[in-house]
Amino acid sequence: MNSVIKFKNPPGVTATASVVGKEEGKGPLAHEFDEIFEDATLGQDSWEKAESLLQKKAIEKAIKKSGRKNDEIDILFAGDLLNQCTGSTFGIRDLQIPFAGMYGACSTMALSLATASVFVASGSASVAIAATSSHFCSSEKQFRFPLEYGGQRTPTAQRTCTAAGATVVEKNKGKVLIDSVIYGKIQDLGITDANNMGAAMAPAAADTIARYLKSTKTHPDDYDLILTGDLGFVGSELLLKLLKEDHSVDIAHVHNDCGKMMFYRENQDVHAGGSGCGCSASILNSLIYRQLCEKELRNVLFVATGALLSPTSTMQGESIPGIAHGILLKGKE
Repeated sequence: MNSVIKFKNPPGVTATASVVGKEEGKGPLAHEFDEIFEDATLGQDSWEKAESLLQKKAIEKAIKKSGRKNDEIDILFAGDLLNQCTGSTFGIRDLQIPFAGMYGACSTMALSLATASVFVASGSASVAIAATSSHFCSSEKQFRFPLEYGGQRTPTAQRTCTAAGATVVEKNKGKVLIDSVIYGKIQDLGITDANNMGAAMAPAAADTIARYLKSTKTHPDDYDLILTGDLGFVGSELLLKLLKEDHSVDIAHVHNDCGKMMFYRENQDVHAGGSGCGCSASILNSLIYRQLCEKELRNVLFVATGALLSPTSTMQGESIPGIAHGILLKGKE
């Protein structure tokens, strides 16, 4: 298997949930989210604990919406941006659900949802959950500078979203079906600037989208939306250019990016847009899921992108490899 996994009996999405922080709640999608937290700490004594609680809230809300109980969930796939996925681990340890930790950086929502879908479609699980989270303050502290440092951010920098999303996947149920998935290949053009994630991730998004279209023998016009997350404004422009120049594919008329959708760019200090695992997770599990359910959208190719760096690799002068995983979501006829 080197390309698309097409499901004979597509698993379905039976419930979703999304929760966000105060700044995200000031953006254009505020009315779509399940809960907006005005306190960035969520009442916790560290940013990391706040992120753990954020993810737990999203998972608990999704389970409740699905009508299931914790002991009915066969497996939970989740990850985050913190070292060793501690945001997920400490967030879900009290839920007592079988857990598979996943790291795909900002691509984790697609990675976890693709894997949950494979498990359900194959019969290895009847009910699975995919989830992820990110937090602006915990991410800045780990990858760049603690907020107390007061460092200036470059124009190409994106704001890591304080947000989390969760998806419940089941067999032969749900208004939204997961038609197929594609796992990404690592792409690395030698970008070393940790404040220019969009440029680092765009080549991976271009490769995954081009491979998906070629493998399925489809054209951008066959999709209502090709949604990336989260390249922001800089990375999205580069993605369109790479697809045109390297693959002769034009997706501009059907493309959008979660990093461009989360904030009001002119009024909020987000520079090149939003980023972080929670950015695409919260948008996919709110606006996009609703539009698919209500048939405003029929089919969405969701391609989440991740920058596979660590604080250690950056300090050692390594480049930033990118990855992008894709999922085709279809509204049930």
